Amino acid sequence: MNTEPQFAIAAAELQQAVEQAVQRLQQGGLVAIPTETVYGLAADASNERAVRSIFSAKGRPADHPLIVHLAAPAIVEGSGITRSDAWFTLITPWVRDLPEEAMRLVEAFWPGPLTLVLKKDKHVLSAVTGGQDTIALRSPDHSVAQALLQAFGGGLAAPSANRFGKVSPTRAADVSAEFSDQADLLILDGGDCAIGIESTIVDLSSGTPILLRPGAITPEQIAQQTGVHVLQAGERADSKIRIPRVSGSLKAHYAPNTPLRLYAAGAALDCIAQYPDTKSHIALIVWESEQMMDPQAFGSSHVQQVTMPEQSDLFASRLYRLLRDLDDHSWDLIVMPEPPIGQEWDGIRDRLQRACFGSGPPVNSHVSS
Repeated sequence: MNTEPQFAIAAAELQQAVEQAVQRLQQGGLVAIPTETVYGLAADASNERAVRSIFSAKGRPADHPLIVHLAAPAIVEGSGITRSDAWFTLITPWVRDLPEEAMRLVEAFWPGPLTLVLKKDKHVLSAVTGGQDTIALRSPDHSVAQALLQAFGGGLAAPSANRFGKVSPTRAADVSAEFSDQADLLILDGGDCAIGIESTIVDLSSGTPILLRPGAITPEQIAQQTGVHVLQAGERADSKIRIPRVSGSLKAHYAPNTPLRLYAAGAALDCIAQYPDTKSHIALIVWESEQMMDPQAFGSSHVQQVTMPEQSDLFASRLYRLLRDLDDHSWDLIVMPEPPIGQEWDGIRDRLQRACFGSGPPVNSHVSS
């Protein structure tokens, strides 16, 4: 799955940056890395002290598991090693059971924005898995991330490079602003992230493929390309199946500092009317195809209308950048349309619902969903 953004870096410059990053990682340090989804805060997944420093830097609960990122296999022509065998060799050191369905998903979607949850091998650090017996793995589809992973030669634990629960970064500048108090943080600049929301997560640890987090790759696409049927929320027939905790599974997440609310089609004014006294500066997000509303309709409120595309992939790629930019301009309220129905919008809907719940002044609202 080619999701590479329009970004180029000189080979010599990239090699130098990667070498510096590898040295930092080998020393137990943190490196912010670009992926096709969002920027990640990476550490050596085999170094417990380094992994724990991720939690400290982000303010992340210790029981909230991380995703381990792996390099794609470098297939040597004429070696006789198939791509499937190469993937198998890379994955098996991390897991104790690799279902046939998992390999079908790997071959179809890796490198790409798909994370697989599997039973972990005994050597995998408990700090990485949040104390669970499962591990989340993926291989990012980004040339800079792959260059680093190839050079490093191991797995990198890398959650989003932001303070826990806040809006994920999709630009190097976002990471720099988020960790402005950590001047020594090494950030690899890989341009803007192409997809813009976190990876799809599918649990394969119970024998039944289950969707734990929607993203750019949908259950419908998975079924079409692999024949694997992934159960969604509400489809789980066996209540005895234990669902692992995964990244982004808390009720409040991806949240801007500005209060965020969603409005149903045609109900923007009704939504704004709920805040007549305290919300005077409002950012109203509207679809590109819609006609701008008459400013007089908002009464005394100062409302800036901002358009967003109606294609799900373009909307996703701009979402976090928009929320961060609006946060920087001291709006009292952000009002955004509810996403349309459809699996291609499920990842966006998931992020917006969690962002709404956690948005506004910081509170202890990170409630498990």
